Amino acid sequence: MNNTKEYAMELDDLKDVWKRMDRRLEQQHEIQMQQHRETKLERARRNLRPLVWGQRLQILFGIAMIVLGVNAWRNDIDSIALIVAGITLHVYGVVTIIAAGLMLEQLRRIDHAAPVLAIQKQLAHLRRIYVVGGAAVGLVWWLLWIPFAMAFFYWLVGIDIHNHMKPMIYGSLIGGVIGVLATGWFHRWARRPERAAFGKAWDESLTGSSLRKAGAVVDELAQFERE
Repeated sequence: MNNTKEYAMELDDLKDVWKRMDRRLEQQHEIQMQQHRETKLERARRNLRPLVWGQRLQILFGIAMIVLGVNAWRNDIDSIALIVAGITLHVYGVVTIIAAGLMLEQLRRIDHAAPVLAIQKQLAHLRRIYVVGGAAVGLVWWLLWIPFAMAFFYWLVGIDIHNHMKPMIYGSLIGGVIGVLATGWFHRWARRPERAAFGKAWDESLTGSSLRKAGAVVDELAQFERE
């Protein structure tokens, strides 16, 4: 009888030991998982820093466009073309700053303490804003280089090139409109279902290396946690 009780007590002690070992292993696993998560997310944050600096530079660029535009429309009220060019640059500078500000705000809102799936969604949303904003800010340069050149030369040497190079300017405007239409057609062409692989590669090229690298790191973390 005593042997049976002792045997039962030994089994209970053994079970307690196993339970404690299981808890320690679980705790160790959780600590390792947390450390791995923090390492990956810190890497993702580092990958996004160039994007932050890029948006700050874009704000400075927008300010420069505003200054150049104001100089054109404020000082020469006799040239309607130059006034229009200056106002166009002024508006473009404001839009550029707003686009960069929206990106910086979205970057600030990324919650690195959230679940990985939530972070993936936040990065996907940020990517959409980046692509749309980049297209809006960049595509207009098919046409915007003309008012930029007009305002720049007026600021540099005080000459309104519109009065001296009208055929070239109007020809460039037509070429710019064709360029915008061709670019829009190409975007639609690249995203057709039969060219899905090419369209995906094209979208990736528009995303920017910082976002691609950060997204890849978070995707690796999600894969690791699923396993």
